[in-house]
Amino acid sequence: MNEKSDQYTHGHHESVLRSHRWRTAVNSAGFLLDHLSPGLRLLDVGCGPGTISADFARLVAPGEVRAIDVSNEVIETARTLHAGDAIANLSFDVDNVYRLSFEDSSFDVVHAHQVLQHLSDPVAALGEMRRVLRSDGLLAVRDADFAAFAWSPGDDRLTRWMEIYHQVTRANGAEADAGRNLPRWVREAGFQALEVSSSNWTYFKPAERQWWGQLWADRVLVSDFAKQALSHGFTTDDELRAISEAFVQWSNERDGVFIVVNGEVLARR
Repeated sequence: MNEKSDQYTHGHHESVLRSHRWRTAVNSAGFLLDHLSPGLRLLDVGCGPGTISADFARLVAPGEVRAIDVSNEVIETARTLHAGDAIANLSFDVDNVYRLSFEDSSFDVVHAHQVLQHLSDPVAALGEMRRVLRSDGLLAVRDADFAAFAWSPGDDRLTRWMEIYHQVTRANGAEADAGRNLPRWVREAGFQALEVSSSNWTYFKPAERQWWGQLWADRVLVSDFAKQALSHGFTTDDELRAISEAFVQWSNERDGVFIVVNGEVLARR
């Protein structure tokens, strides 16, 4: 993210990292997997704890995976998490997507998962990703589209949560509904021959509902999202507690379902 202006809406509270650690190449990058093969050099932008990065490293070995994030704390967490994995072709480094420290045409694949939605200038970031791609290199980006999320049963408190979330992201100069904007951003960055798709995370089974519901019940109280919402005056402590209770209540609904919609784009340099 832009070190001068970009504000990460979620922050790095455990309730956020809990969801990041759950992500794998299969459940979060399925649209890319058929394009990966041994020997490729891949850059994973905004890698978080590196669970997707580690999967990529296994798939492209003996090729190399360079995983980067702007946060020192996040990179140290990733290094610790994967210290015992013995994945020799995977490395974690602090870097800035607006000023990548790699030479032109350095990678066969550049991947960014749930990154562009948090940036104030996603097109500039995509331009940097394009710069470090080799001729005919492949870009793979995937982002949620918050306005397209669906849940049942309905609850005015959860509707209010979505309103507050959009207020916070707009205040940060970011676009919560990034999924639907990916094709335009990618083309504006100079890419051609786009392949556009979408996929969902669906939480319905009891364990899934409990995990997702408790995750957000915690986030709306203690993550940076909560702190930012309060500091901007978009909500109150009492309202956030009510929203947290709504997530817990939803998670206990026998037929409760929550669908997280994601947009995806593959594009050649």
